[in-house]
Amino acid sequence: MTSQYKKDNMAKKQSKKKNTELITNCEQSLEMQNLHLNQQDIEKMIYVIRGTQVMLDRDLAMLYDVETKALNQAVKRNINRFPEDFLFQLTQEEAIGSRSQIVTLNTKRGQNIKYLPYAFTRNGIAMLSSVLRSQIAVEVNINIMRAFTATQQFFAANAQMFQRIEIVEHHQLALAAHQQDTDQQVQQILKRLDDKSDTPSQGIFFDGQFFDAYTFVSDLIRSAKKSIVLFDNYVDDTVLTMLDKRKSKVSATIYTKSITKQFSLDIAKHNAQYQPIDVKTFDKVHDRFLCIDNTVYHIGASLKDLGKRWFSFNRMEMTAKELLRNVK
Repeated sequence: MTSQYKKDNMAKKQSKKKNTELITNCEQSLEMQNLHLNQQDIEKMIYVIRGTQVMLDRDLAMLYDVETKALNQAVKRNINRFPEDFLFQLTQEEAIGSRSQIVTLNTKRGQNIKYLPYAFTRNGIAMLSSVLRSQIAVEVNINIMRAFTATQQFFAANAQMFQRIEIVEHHQLALAAHQQDTDQQVQQILKRLDDKSDTPSQGIFFDGQFFDAYTFVSDLIRSAKKSIVLFDNYVDDTVLTMLDKRKSKVSATIYTKSITKQFSLDIAKHNAQYQPIDVKTFDKVHDRFLCIDNTVYHIGASLKDLGKRWFSFNRMEMTAKELLRNVK
């Protein structure tokens, strides 16, 4: 009975020892898997941010076989060991900018990044081994330092090539900007070519150019397709005659400071025979404006006085709708 008990107890101990060895072997296997990562794999985890070679917290956590949260908590408990040249947190722009492929982000529209990674410089990674206090951290850091050295040697050996690439990229950006300006100029030229109107946008008529000035304004009136609006405080029956050059079914409205009895009679006789012209009083305008459909021209002289003295004209950027919005 006693002999059988001893045998059973011995068997249990041997089984427990085998299980312990199996678990230990599995843990060692996992550690060896992390420790013997290909150096090139580690080099791929090194990025250049703010002109400095760094590694992100998530990659370091994977190498150390700990959770990213646990790694950052250990760093925060010893934050006095990590000055700005050892550790910094990526900004929103850095995370979603040209190097956003570094970070796995939620790409749904309208959502912000919930977690901004921490970046460790070479000095910061060296400090991590003393904070984590594990053999695996020490061994991993040796491989990381070797990877940093390899990448630095690569950049140093190819510095001239990178400089040439940067120059080429700069020239390409300048060429692209020049091409964009050229395209815009070509579009403007094509737009002008498509516009069959030869009406100049600005100019000056001198005294004595009665016919030239009269022809210019008459051509503007003839070009109207829907409406003509004139702001002029010195109109008479000659202006009514000029507006009669418009096409049929094109409305005409005059805003003037005051309407004399004689001009009122002229309007009544005109409207009884020709297309009606609506004349309204409006005393808030000093200059002359001629609206052809939605285009506004600033005219330096009253239409009845064209050619008597120097005057200029200018096609304005403001639309007729914007101008008439202020008429009350």
